[in-house]
Amino acid sequence: MGRVSRALVSVSDKRGLEALARALSAMDVEILSTGGTARQLAEWGVAVTAVSDYTGSPEILDGRVKTLHPKIHGGILGVRGNAGHEAQMSEQGIGPIDMVVVNLYPFEQVTARPETTRAEAIENIDIGGPSMVRSAAKNHAHVTVVVDPDDYPAVVEELGRDGAVSDATNRRLAAKAYALTSRYDGAITDYLTAADTDNLNAADTDTPFGASARLIGTKMQDLRYGENPHQAAAFYRDGAAGAEPSVTSARQLQGKELSFNNIIDANAALELVKEFQAPAAVAIKHMNPCGAATAGRLVDAFTKARASDPVSIFGGIVALNRPLDGETAEAMRDLFLEVVIAPRVAPEALAVFGSSKRLQQVRLLTLELEDGVDLYAVSREAWAGLGGRQRDVKRVVGGFLVQTRDLAEVDVAECKVATKRAPTADELEALAFAWRIGKHVKSNAIVLTSRDQIIGVGAGQMSRVDSARLSVQRARAAELKIEGAVAASDAFFPFRDGLDVIAEAGVSAVIQPGGSLRDAEVVAAADEHDLAMIMTGTRHFRH
Repeated sequence: MGRVSRALVSVSDKRGLEALARALSAMDVEILSTGGTARQLAEWGVAVTAVSDYTGSPEILDGRVKTLHPKIHGGILGVRGNAGHEAQMSEQGIGPIDMVVVNLYPFEQVTARPETTRAEAIENIDIGGPSMVRSAAKNHAHVTVVVDPDDYPAVVEELGRDGAVSDATNRRLAAKAYALTSRYDGAITDYLTAADTDNLNAADTDTPFGASARLIGTKMQDLRYGENPHQAAAFYRDGAAGAEPSVTSARQLQGKELSFNNIIDANAALELVKEFQAPAAVAIKHMNPCGAATAGRLVDAFTKARASDPVSIFGGIVALNRPLDGETAEAMRDLFLEVVIAPRVAPEALAVFGSSKRLQQVRLLTLELEDGVDLYAVSREAWAGLGGRQRDVKRVVGGFLVQTRDLAEVDVAECKVATKRAPTADELEALAFAWRIGKHVKSNAIVLTSRDQIIGVGAGQMSRVDSARLSVQRARAAELKIEGAVAASDAFFPFRDGLDVIAEAGVSAVIQPGGSLRDAEVVAAADEHDLAMIMTGTRHFRH
């Protein structure tokens, strides 16, 4: 590639722009720009030529047409050293544009907001930006395309050597540019597929899934290996992640590098703890909750969650829905944990972790939420903003399955009472807690809880009665009282045997979806045991 003499700069994300523009100007690179970017550069005192002045054509249609002009795309796409191209460019008065610095209208961020209208979303579909990016990326042998502000310093460093950018860098930046436009087009496709005219919720449309589907992400890091050491792995952030707090947006404060299994378990823990408004702590082992509790104080919630299964929490992942404080950190001092994730980490908690050799090994993650930000509320706001574009993907050999995320919420007070005895107010509160836990347990799932603590979990068994037996076994192993506890089943009881197991152990009330051919038999069994049973009509299989 030859020396860079002219650059077109037009960005929505203005991070690092001033330093880049001043560096280009200092190297006598002519800067062309549009709209707000041009005004900002002028305010900084950087010499800039408006694209409309350069092309001799004004911006029209409320700015929809600014850079769609032969002098722009001819200058970008012309092949240097091609006599025919150079002759045509000369005839048309088209000068070469050697660098394109462009990032796109923030379509994904705008459409993540619940209040965004369809008209606003449409106006945030960038046309000129992707066109310039794709043109520059196609001609990367002669043009440098920069779409990420994080690449500015490396580009400036190369330019500072001899005024040019290397072929290897141009090729890397071109691949990154096409990844951006691909993701961008995918986000628009998903939005237009999922959203009807007045409502962004895909559940209100006839076609929540389009004729094609994409898995597009931005690589965050390579991992040492996958689920097992012989498997290679990497971690990507989904382009449709939006503003929802997630493992992909967490920052690691200390500890060893995150592993593949750490990440999927941390995600499972965080998704479960988002279910609760009160201070909550959950412990995950191999994708299943082995402990969960709520309390008035975070340290008490953690202590009860630990007591749910004091053996299985060893080597587990803990998620909190309140900032990790010093007292809760002290309660972890004697535990071996793989990961702890919290909305924030208080300085005194970080000091506790730093003072313990055991805790220094823990991978400590923060979501970096501000003081007073409610993880429960902000998560639901994000879900509402993304509406039907929330996707859950399962891979199979040769393809993948796509479904909307399981975000269904059940009001236990509105559920059908199937038995002669209705649940008491205390039992209803406990059933609501149990139902939220059961949603995050691998099927077949039976969960025993009190009003605010897991008592026992039976997960992933091939028959529901075995899950029932396992839940009782785990409760007894933890020396927790089953008498008066409640149970949640993620799907219906196909026979009465599973119900008999938990009833004979002392469970007083049950929540389940219903829908079995033998519902009447199961309800009759509950009446025999004087159990209260409610049916949600909603199933929570988790495979």
